[in-house]
Amino acid sequence: MNRRHQILIVTLLLASVCFAQKRSATVTGKVFDDSGHPLSHVSVTILGHQQGVTTTDSGSFFLKVPAEKAFALVFSYTGYKTIQQNFLLNEAETEHVTITLEQGSGVLQEVIVKDQRERTEIGLIKPNPKTIINIPSPIMGVESMLKVFVGSNNELTSQYNVRGGSYDENLIYVNDFEIFRPYLVRNGQQEGLSFINPELVRNINFYNGGFQARYGDKMSSVLDIQYNKPKSFGGSAYISLLEQGFHLEGIGAKNKLSYLVGLRNRSNQNLLKRQETQGSYTPSSADIQALINYQLNNKWSTELLGNISRTKFSLVPEFSQLTSSVFSPFFTANVGVDIYFEGREKDQYSTAMLGMSATYEPNKKLKLKWLTSRFENDEQENIDIAGAYLFGDRDFDKSSTSYGVIVNPLGAGINQNFARNRLNIVDYNLSHKGSYEWNKHFIQWGLGYDKTKIGDKLHEWEYQDSAGYSLPFETDRLQLNNVLNSSANLDINKYNGYLQDNIVIHQKGNTYTFNGGIRFNYNDLNRQLLVSPRFGVSWNPSGKKDIVLRAAAGTYHQPPFYRELRRYDGTVNTQLEAQRSSQYVIGADYNFIGLGRPLRLTTEAYFKYMTHVVPYDIDNVRIRYFGENRAKAYAAGVEMRLFGELVKDAESWLSLGLMRTRENLENDFYTNYTLDSNFKPVDSSIVEGGWLRRPTDRLITFGMFFQDYLATNKNLKVYINSLYGSNLPYNIPGSIKYRNALRIEPYIRIDLGFSALLLDSERSNRRSHSPFRSFDNIWASLEIFNLIDRPNTISYLLIKDFQNNIFTMPNRLTPRLVNFKIVARW
Repeated sequence: MNRRHQILIVTLLLASVCFAQKRSATVTGKVFDDSGHPLSHVSVTILGHQQGVTTTDSGSFFLKVPAEKAFALVFSYTGYKTIQQNFLLNEAETEHVTITLEQGSGVLQEVIVKDQRERTEIGLIKPNPKTIINIPSPIMGVESMLKVFVGSNNELTSQYNVRGGSYDENLIYVNDFEIFRPYLVRNGQQEGLSFINPELVRNINFYNGGFQARYGDKMSSVLDIQYNKPKSFGGSAYISLLEQGFHLEGIGAKNKLSYLVGLRNRSNQNLLKRQETQGSYTPSSADIQALINYQLNNKWSTELLGNISRTKFSLVPEFSQLTSSVFSPFFTANVGVDIYFEGREKDQYSTAMLGMSATYEPNKKLKLKWLTSRFENDEQENIDIAGAYLFGDRDFDKSSTSYGVIVNPLGAGINQNFARNRLNIVDYNLSHKGSYEWNKHFIQWGLGYDKTKIGDKLHEWEYQDSAGYSLPFETDRLQLNNVLNSSANLDINKYNGYLQDNIVIHQKGNTYTFNGGIRFNYNDLNRQLLVSPRFGVSWNPSGKKDIVLRAAAGTYHQPPFYRELRRYDGTVNTQLEAQRSSQYVIGADYNFIGLGRPLRLTTEAYFKYMTHVVPYDIDNVRIRYFGENRAKAYAAGVEMRLFGELVKDAESWLSLGLMRTRENLENDFYTNYTLDSNFKPVDSSIVEGGWLRRPTDRLITFGMFFQDYLATNKNLKVYINSLYGSNLPYNIPGSIKYRNALRIEPYIRIDLGFSALLLDSERSNRRSHSPFRSFDNIWASLEIFNLIDRPNTISYLLIKDFQNNIFTMPNRLTPRLVNFKIVARW
């Protein structure tokens, strides 16, 4: 009996003895009159029910409400207009709202918005965690949802780029603990599971720019994840051709203890078996996570978060056949490359994380939290692969005996890649966060200390032989290409802190929110002290239209961590300074009725100017930095997003982004030759490279996630996940004149999913002895990845012909694939 069968049997046995309890959430808030004064004794009731509360003398209220289904709260008070506000909350979620009642008759006024904070904070996107499992995508997780908003160029990775930044410019937090990921990964094939387990997620806050001072020192985005805090026993299990998972949650110790445990296993073997490089792929990844909460008393609570994961990747390549219809300016026929391999790649990436926190809330206004954690990445990379290649015109005449064979050779050679790399990163963190509510102010502060130890050994080289000559060519010796042979042992102490204030002002029907904060960061590696002020403001004007205008400005500095320190030759630059940026964002948020349904349209325009930039190149998912502060750059663009239930009870999203990002490298001079009619140089001049495209420069990004169901049966659903990204630049190694001059063709992808409800949540219809009596529901899904079977390009193979001219052949991503999945919840 294999592992998958064992997991499914254990799941069914455990689920058969479970009994669901009523799920609930909480809504808290304050009610004001149109002059900004608190209103006491305001009636707050659930629409259609008698259940409700009245506000206190300070205008505050606290109400338990149903979770996982839509409901409405009605706010009524004599002499004021009655307001209805709609909600859809996750289990155990707490929503805080601010209500303003206007004087007038008691006619019911409907308010569409359910979360004002989402609208007032610049760059904040709050997708529904329950939708994650429905997105048809080769990677199951939060990141598959984020790619709808920020775009993608690789379906094999959970990495993402935000507003022209590299993946290293993104912050990730889980329950306030910062999360790291492996650094030696070269391509998406080697990647394992994302740290974030989607079955455990309660709340998602994603900031794609302009985030507040309370978040860390990176330049692009923040992904802030909060895991569930269970109120009853439950769980889920799923199994598919790519991934299997199982989670349990529950309470104990007189409801003072709650726990979450999740296990996952993933293998990309089905995705990789149709890759252009044929061979034996053995990828595997597994992890276990646990979150334990304990309420010591009504003021103190503690939390423990742990994770252990391991990813292994083994490849024994045999043969690769690449073909391109447009090969070079000189050849327009179907040209291809045949490569015969020998050797093996064997990699391993392990992660272990343990975090503990204690929270003290002496009253509703003051909250103090202390955190400590240890995070370790241990990585090994072993490569020894040689390939002999022949390229030229390929015969595509099916009637010919030489069909599929290269009939006109243009070049031949041998390439060998060797690597024995080791990396160990351990990060210790001790931090404190606090908040205090005082009148109209919400003050937040924090202090943190990190100790990072990095042990690194790099030993890799590449040998190239073209037409019988080793490259680079030396007449008297054998010369290897791209040799890295170095080691480093770094011990870095980092200190950081922040202070910020949030103010909400209500005046004559207008609502103003102000946010101002300052953050500092110091590390003893380069002895650099950074100070970053950040500001934000929003305005909800009075009137019939529900619109919020907002803006933010601030400085965002990024101290080097690991990869930025490494130069191309492998040496470590410990004096590397932080990359710095000034960012400006303006936007609008508009709620309206369209197509007979409530919709939300957000628009943001941004400009980022960066100095002390460390240039980098991207090859697949590997980022290689110059290791020097030798560039300035900018990114500017506009993003528009439409949210809503285009079909009732089925949330959908549309996202469109326009962007330009450029960089100007220092000392990027090259010699430009003037040629005569015989293509011989007659003159030359020294030219500076100037402003060039950055590796992430993509003009157009479009994403869409759409849900629908049969009009006669909501138990049969369809999901469409579409992504489009215009061309990206690709770097020619060692070239100054033609840096990022190559182009990767547009990324176009459509993933389609169909789901059918096999068992609904109406338990009364089941027999008492049924083994499925305790299940909430069971769904079966059929997914078709890359529906149009587009051969998207991720990188290029650079090869030389017999005349030493360089040509490019595209490395393709995954073709069409069918996946089957079953999800059970109890």
